Amino acid sequence: MKETPLSNCERDFLLKAIEEKKRLDGRGTYDYRKLKITFGTDFGSCFVELGKTRVMAQVSCELVAPKDNRPTEGILFFNIELSPMASPGFEQGRQSELSVKLNRQLERCLRNSKCIDTESLCVVSGEKVWQIRVDVHTLNHDGNIMDAASIAAISALCHFKRPDVSILGDDVTVYSVEEREPIPLSIYHMPISVSFSFFKQGNFLLVDPIEREERVMDGLLVIAMNKHREICSIQSSGGIMLLREQVMRCSKIASVKVSEITELITKAMENDKAARKAGGRCGFAESMTQERITALKMQETPVETTEVSATADSIVQKAKAAPQIPIGVPSPVVLVPGVGQVGQRLQNSWGLQDEECEEEDGNSDEDDENIVEEQKSTPKMRVAGDVVEISDSEEEDVVILHPESHAKDSSHCEKATSKKKK
Repeated sequence: MKETPLSNCERDFLLKAIEEKKRLDGRGTYDYRKLKITFGTDFGSCFVELGKTRVMAQVSCELVAPKDNRPTEGILFFNIELSPMASPGFEQGRQSELSVKLNRQLERCLRNSKCIDTESLCVVSGEKVWQIRVDVHTLNHDGNIMDAASIAAISALCHFKRPDVSILGDDVTVYSVEEREPIPLSIYHMPISVSFSFFKQGNFLLVDPIEREERVMDGLLVIAMNKHREICSIQSSGGIMLLREQVMRCSKIASVKVSEITELITKAMENDKAARKAGGRCGFAESMTQERITALKMQETPVETTEVSATADSIVQKAKAAPQIPIGVPSPVVLVPGVGQVGQRLQNSWGLQDEECEEEDGNSDEDDENIVEEQKSTPKMRVAGDVVEISDSEEEDVVILHPESHAKDSSHCEKATSKKKK
């Protein structure tokens, strides 16, 4: 399914807002969206929310044969899956240009930067090494998937622990979590990518673009950097020419954003470690509100029931006394305004009687109007001798028959015939 293209009005509105340094979500030019990092129950599972963009990363490992040119190094494999659940423009089981581009950028950011010690993944030189696989799933697409994927991937790698291994002769034994404590990966640094979008041929710059801003941008610059201000990779797309001053300016902004994100990842790791050590709720279950999806569950509200009778007595004493009923009155008269009373031989104070009378009068008027209309709509009659003829013509005379006397009918008939002869 293809994405719905932006109309010219939307495109002009976005570009005009960017020229005035205004964004749809109210952020500034160099502001990042709200970032939330959550770890799953298993080691190596991470959920990242960058605004409305949601990404999940899962790390797994297995023993495989090493590559021929690097027999003492482990293997790193990265895969980004764009699910149709994230956006209707993504297709299942088919690699698009965006998915290929994101995979290459993620490999340059993490694998080519040598952020992980691959030699520590070797078990038996030339025979057995650990293959670390990082699968990144896009749950919701609202722009800047690359930054969210890089944060989720490096966070999941920092959180992941591989099983312990022992070698005895030619036998390799892999221990479970219950038998031996798993071993974390050896990570040198944490490269994180920061995206910059350019508009109007590079005259305007935005950090962390959303999905609508990506549609109208002219070019994109992605800089992967660690907290030591070392550029791990840089990628430009869109076919625009950038000046040296623009690239240096973006690198300075990226260094500030990377240091903040790295500090946030470290803090999230410490909180997860403390929660697991305390034996409480940890991982993704901790971020979910308890019984949030239970519709019929209600929280109990404590009610103080002590000294209820004393409180009720005080309220009754403070209340006004009811009006006394005078002697000889057959029924109490309601003195409160706005309250009606209906009783035997008493006047109705609700005004229902007047309304009924008005309704009856209205009905009588309607009946009279209906009768007049019926008279107008009924065809006219004419008598010629003993035969009564019905006619719709307005020009002919109307003869009314009176059943009281036959003589009157005959006289009327004669007058009618004499008029016709004249």
